[in-house]
Amino acid sequence: MSLKVENLTIYYQTLRGDVRALENATFNIEGGEIMGLAGESGCGKTTLGHSLISLAPPMKYVGGRVTLGGVELPIWDTEKMNEFRFKDISIIPQYAMNAMNPIRKIGKMTEELLRARKVDFRALLPELKRRLDLVKLPHEVLDMYPIELSGGMKQRMVMVLSTLLDPILLIADEITSALDVASQKAVAEMLVEFRDEGCCKSAIVITHDISILYQIADSILIMYAGQLAEKASTETIIHSPRHPYTKMLISSLPEIGAKYSEKQLAGIPGKPPLLLDPPTGCRFRDRCPIAFEKCTEVPPFVEIEKNHFVACWKETGNDA
Repeated sequence: MSLKVENLTIYYQTLRGDVRALENATFNIEGGEIMGLAGESGCGKTTLGHSLISLAPPMKYVGGRVTLGGVELPIWDTEKMNEFRFKDISIIPQYAMNAMNPIRKIGKMTEELLRARKVDFRALLPELKRRLDLVKLPHEVLDMYPIELSGGMKQRMVMVLSTLLDPILLIADEITSALDVASQKAVAEMLVEFRDEGCCKSAIVITHDISILYQIADSILIMYAGQLAEKASTETIIHSPRHPYTKMLISSLPEIGAKYSEKQLAGIPGKPPLLLDPPTGCRFRDRCPIAFEKCTEVPPFVEIEKNHFVACWKETGNDA
C-alpha cells in the first residue's frame, strides 16, 4: 500500500473562527494507483492534497494520521517534512506554469534544487535529459529562462522537476487548468506515462474536470464540503455511482452527441454550505433529494462493495 490516510482533519484559522475545510478523511491509495480527487470549488480537494506535503499557515493540523510506504509522515511539523518532500512525496502545484523562478535559467534552477536535496546534478543529468525526451522537450530548455517556454512546455518542465527523484506519491493539483484542449490531453497522458516509467509510484490528480479523470485515473474520490462522499474505481464512479451528490455531479456532465432538445443537462440546486459554521450531519442534506431525519447525523464512510466506499445513510443500508 502506497498511502494510508486515517481521520485526517485540517482547519483554516481566521479572525472569525476555524474554517472546517477537511474532516475525518480516511482512504487508501495502492502502489501504482492514480486516484482522481474531484468535487465542487471549495470542497477541500486542494486542502487535502497540500496537507499531505506542506501544512502552511493559516492551515492547522487538528488530527489524523498519514502513512506513506509504511512510514508515518509528520505532516504537522513543517521542518520534519523537509526530509520527505521531493524524495518521497512531491507536488505539481496549481498554476505550475508560474512555479519556476523567472530570473534563473532552468538548468541552473534544477541544479540548485538538487543541491538542496544533497543530490549531484551532474550524476543525474543523463536521467534529466531522458525525461526531457519523455515529455518531448529539447535539451536546450536547460539553458532557457521560463519566459522563453510556452504554457504547455512550462507545465511539462515542472512535471519533470517534480518527479526527478522518483517520489512514492505525486500530487498533481489542477495540472490541466489554463491549457488548451490539446495540451490538456498531452499533459494528462504524460502523467500516466510517468507512472508507467517509474517516475512516481502513485499519484493524486486534483481537478474539477471529471472527463480528464475518466481518461487517466484508476479510481476517483469525490468530496463535498470538506467531507468524503464516495470512492471507487473510475468505471464505477462514472457508470454506477451510489452517493446522491456523485450521481448529480455525473448527470451534470455533457454527453458527446447528445442534443440539448433531447437531453438537457441537470444542475445541482442550491449551493455548498459555508464551512465556518457548517450544518450538522451530512453536509449535502440541504441539497439532497433523498435526505431524511437520520441525515442530521454524520454518515460513516464505509465499504459497501469491494473497494467501493460511500458516506450515505440510504446507500449503506443504515436508514432505519
